[in-house]
Amino acid sequence: MITVKEVSTREEQLEFLNFPLDLYAGNPYFVPPLWSDEKKIFERDYVYNDCCESICFNAYRDGAIAGRIQGIIQRAANLKNGERRVRFTRFDAIDDLEVSRALFGAVEKWAVDKGMDTACGPLGFSDLEREGLLVEGFDQLSTFEEQYNAPYYQKHIEALGYAKEVDWLEFKLYGPESEETLKEQEQLAEFIMKRYKLHFGPAKDGHDFLKRYADGVFKLIDDSYDKLYGTVPFTNGMKKLMIDNFSLVISTRYTAVILDENDNVVCFGLAIPSLAEALSGTRGKFTPKVLLRLLKAIRRPRVLDLCLIGVDPQYLNRGISTVFSVELMHMLKDNPRITHAETNLNLEDNWAILNQWKRFAHENHKRRRSYVKKLV
Repeated sequence: MITVKEVSTREEQLEFLNFPLDLYAGNPYFVPPLWSDEKKIFERDYVYNDCCESICFNAYRDGAIAGRIQGIIQRAANLKNGERRVRFTRFDAIDDLEVSRALFGAVEKWAVDKGMDTACGPLGFSDLEREGLLVEGFDQLSTFEEQYNAPYYQKHIEALGYAKEVDWLEFKLYGPESEETLKEQEQLAEFIMKRYKLHFGPAKDGHDFLKRYADGVFKLIDDSYDKLYGTVPFTNGMKKLMIDNFSLVISTRYTAVILDENDNVVCFGLAIPSLAEALSGTRGKFTPKVLLRLLKAIRRPRVLDLCLIGVDPQYLNRGISTVFSVELMHMLKDNPRITHAETNLNLEDNWAILNQWKRFAHENHKRRRSYVKKLV
């Protein structure tokens, strides 16, 4: 027998948080989120509570937990887009379609009762969270920023009436396609910088970078990401959360910010050392062993994760992203210990960014999908 319960007690919260860790225990491609971050979704003062309403469900088969799901009404996104959508996220289940049916049914009923007419996802509270269902690349190590899932999730979701809305592509970048490509791009970047009177923003270290440029970067993200799928404007709480998360891992060796002649931020790129290998095989908790692995990954990275890239819309068609591409090429070429960079999620129709990766030796190794379903 399958039953679904709204998560309300401390015990049920722990079941919700532990379920994917148990389900994927021993899976070499699964990378857990940080436990300290995930448990915040149950706190009354959680940073997204001022713009979202959410609910969590656990599913049980014959008394044993068999799945979980979270539903989110992102009011800021609905207001911006003139929609009445519920987002589903944190969906995990055993390979039993009836378990998945019960979980999605609970979220869909809750959403309709709240006046929603459409369900979509996987999407979190904002695009700062893990999003998209993995549909290709099941034999690839997940990044810390994105979620791993088994292939049968896609079959379950589509069997329940959900259809593709958008796909994201992920790439491994190994460096410039050739020395000739690097030289051509360096010359083009130099020309662009001179033509538009641009310069790189200085910073002593990661903390100094955030102090100098955080406000300009957030404004640029809001401006350049405004029309992208699933994005929402930054609140002050979201900004603080992002600064807190990046302050431990950001380094001027892997960042670049470009300023105009009035020192306004017009382009930035932020990469961080990959934490995936350090967290793989753990439960995301800060044990002494995990902390040592994280410190090693931060100090001597083997892989870089591209977290954020933003370009002022006024400069979008002026080739300015080429400048960051050249910087990334040098990060990879000049640091032989670093094997490659991972792009994380790029919308499949975001040609401005996809065309940049063609100048790298690259591999499209993963694809993720967001689904949609009309409820009423």
